[in-house]
Amino acid sequence: MSEEFKLEIVNPEKSFLSKEDVAEVLVPAYEGDMGILKDHISIISFLKPGILKVFSKSGEDKYYVEDGIIEFKDNTLSILTSSIFSLDKIDKSYISKSLIETEKLLNKEDLDDQSRFLITQKIDVLKNISSN
Repeated sequence: MSEEFKLEIVNPEKSFLSKEDVAEVLVPAYEGDMGILKDHISIISFLKPGILKVFSKSGEDKYYVEDGIIEFKDNTLSILTSSIFSLDKIDKSYISKSLIETEKLLNKEDLDDQSRFLITQKIDVLKNISSN
């Protein structure tokens, strides 16, 4: 019996990724990093900035996401995000520029707790990516 499910990732420009042979996906959800396997209960959750890991027959792929929503239903994981990049193809200058811009946002005085959390999360992830 197959232990695989379908993954669809969509961003505003296009269908970013569609795979039928996914064994597991680790998503950076608000509730914490979440592992999705075949026959997971139906779920809808929001993404926070982080690394999305996809495990399939072809190996492990890692992507940086800034935000979005996931839905798992009927053994299909759908991810809608405004920003996603493959870590294999991400431009280091983009990471440096994003880190500087994001750190400037953290200095704003009128940030609410949620915004501060998301900005801090994004900074941590960008620093982690740039150090690798």
